[in-house]
Amino acid sequence: MSDLSIMEGIARMVPQGARVLDLGCGDGALMAYLQSRRGCSGYGVEIDDAKVQACLQRGVNVLQFNLDEGLSMFGDDSFDVVLQIDTLQHLRNAETMLRETVRVGKHGIVAFPNFAHWPNRLSVLLGRMPVTRRLPYQWYDTPNIRVGTYADFELLARRNGLAVEDSFGLQDGRELRWQPNLRASTAVFKLRRG
Repeated sequence: MSDLSIMEGIARMVPQGARVLDLGCGDGALMAYLQSRRGCSGYGVEIDDAKVQACLQRGVNVLQFNLDEGLSMFGDDSFDVVLQIDTLQHLRNAETMLRETVRVGKHGIVAFPNFAHWPNRLSVLLGRMPVTRRLPYQWYDTPNIRVGTYADFELLARRNGLAVEDSFGLQDGRELRWQPNLRASTAVFKLRRG
C-alpha cells in the first residue's frame, strides 16, 4: 500500500491510538503511516519475504504467514481495527476472512479496486479487460484471483451478517458518496459484526 491518497483516506477511518492488525500489509507503508500520524500500534501480516523485510526496515511489527490459513491464533476483539486493504481480491477464502476480520477486530476496514468504475466498464464494452492505475495488470498475469464491485460487496457483507458502518468510494484522494460504484476506482467499507 503506497498510494498516498488511498492511505490517507483509510487512515481517516482509524481512531487515534487504535490497536491495528493490517492483513496483507505489503511493505508496511500504511502501518508506518498509522503509527506516525495516528499514534496506532499493532502488527502487519504478510507472506512475501521481501515485503516482510521492508516492514522491518520501516519499524513495523510484522507476522509472516499465509492469510488463506485463517486468523485462529487471534482471539475475539484482539484489535480495535483490522485492515484488509487491497487484500480481499487475492484470497481464496474471502468470505471466511471477512467474518474473521470482524471477529478479531471490533471494526474491519476493507478496500479494494472497484471493477465497476466507469473506465473499467468502457474497456469491457470495447472488448478488453481493463488495465488502469488501480488494476495495473494484464488479465493473464494478475495476482488478483477475483474482481469485485462496490455494489457486490454491499450484498456480500449483508449475506455474511456484517453491518456496514460507513462506505464510500475513493478517487484521486477524494471521498465519493454519490454513485461510488460508477465513479470511484477504490471501494472502502467499515464493518462490524451484525
